[in-house]
Amino acid sequence: MSARPIRPSSMSRDVIATYGTQAWTAIMGIAFVPVYIRYLGIEAYGIIGLFATLQSMLVILDLGMTPTLTREIARFSGGERDSAELRDLLRSVEISASLIGLTAAVGIWAASDWLAHSWLQSQSIPPAEVAQALAIMGAVSALRFVEGIFRGAILGLHRQVLYNGIVVVTSTLRGIGAIIILAKISPTLEAFFVWQGLISITTVAALAWATYGALPFSERPGRFSWLALKSVWRFAAGMLGISLLALLLTQTDKILLSRLLSLSDFAGYMLATVVAGALELVISPLFQAITPRMSRLHAAGDGAGFVNLYHLGAQIVTVTGGVAGLMLFAFPDWVILAWTADTALAARVAPILRWLALGYVFNLLMWMPYQAQLAYRWTGLALRINLVAVIVLVPVLLWTVPRFGPTSAAMIWAALNASYVLIGLHLMHRRILHAEKWRWYIQDVTIPLAYAGAWIGTIRWLVTTPPSSRIGLAVLLAGIAALAFAMACAAASLLRPEVLAFWRKRMLSLQ
Repeated sequence: MSARPIRPSSMSRDVIATYGTQAWTAIMGIAFVPVYIRYLGIEAYGIIGLFATLQSMLVILDLGMTPTLTREIARFSGGERDSAELRDLLRSVEISASLIGLTAAVGIWAASDWLAHSWLQSQSIPPAEVAQALAIMGAVSALRFVEGIFRGAILGLHRQVLYNGIVVVTSTLRGIGAIIILAKISPTLEAFFVWQGLISITTVAALAWATYGALPFSERPGRFSWLALKSVWRFAAGMLGISLLALLLTQTDKILLSRLLSLSDFAGYMLATVVAGALELVISPLFQAITPRMSRLHAAGDGAGFVNLYHLGAQIVTVTGGVAGLMLFAFPDWVILAWTADTALAARVAPILRWLALGYVFNLLMWMPYQAQLAYRWTGLALRINLVAVIVLVPVLLWTVPRFGPTSAAMIWAALNASYVLIGLHLMHRRILHAEKWRWYIQDVTIPLAYAGAWIGTIRWLVTTPPSSRIGLAVLLAGIAALAFAMACAAASLLRPEVLAFWRKRMLSLQ
């Protein structure tokens, strides 16, 4: 029996479904932060923020396998792999990831006491309680690490809608369940992380079931194969190097600040990071849908389709992530105030959020160029750029943070990512997509952002005092953002007709 083909699903359906999922996930992950602080305290939220950093740090232990897995499974639809090879690669990565995750969990458990007593500066939480939370945190992070392997496989199989359904259910259980646990059972870090662990076990099981159910037929089950791992080692090694350097670039500030600041001050920085980092949630659905398609188009030799998808994706990033980032840059204090209803906290966090948001905007603008490089199996440029950035970033942070505080770290983050847009993109287009550079700069980025930025800047200049009501403030921010999105979309040459066609189709379906 021949393997059934992997049929790519509708890109518009994938993007819309995944945006809905990410919006719900963001609500579950962000909306409850003030509730966590109320039940656990601001210092405890610093530990939860450290949990997010730890999960990011485990990316290096992935060894580049998750993006490699997504790419190689997507290439199956281009006829470059058979189903038995596919199953062998998945099983090999799955076993490797499980062993790595277990090793990481044991290592974090072994270091938890030292971290609690010698690294973190807790003033109200006993070190023994911090150590216990860190040990549980390590196990949960290992489970989340394994989740990533199956996520990469499902996305490569073009089963975004199935993946989104699992994510909606588990994120709801993760967020609402944690609130119930804290409110009704035990308002402690231990209870919080135990619940996260239970949900992670459920998520891994559900993702594994979905992945193997969607795999093409094979005459035999998958098995561990060194040959399968060796077949992708070069691409995976490049991805590992990029991931390692990206980790240093994105997490060095948090690692240093967790040592240099009190847990209370560190929690404030992490609050700003949570809000600014939500910009990634705005556009990550696009890449879950686009990444496999770019690899497939490149494998099939469809140059025109590849270029069109590159620019369309870049405009979607600009209109969504770029405009959202401009809102955070212009109204950081209003956003924090609407979220937490804490005027003092808003004043303390707003300067950090403003610069972190600007840095994330520059970073997100480079996502489509980065996806193009991966489709070409070219990891060297990102590797070299990140290496230079790390060499510069680490000593600059070590010098500035102790002297000027956390806001300086956020400003450095913005300057670093601005250099990617100004220098990195130019270097990329010298080798691939030679004729597309200025189209990216002008049509994909500058024009849509200029329209939205003019509107946002005008409102910020005219309205100097926010409404006293949280609901009124939220409605005002939503109204400003909606018009900014509409103006940017109208200015995006490729995205505008796609949006108009979508709404015409929707209107006709309602008649």
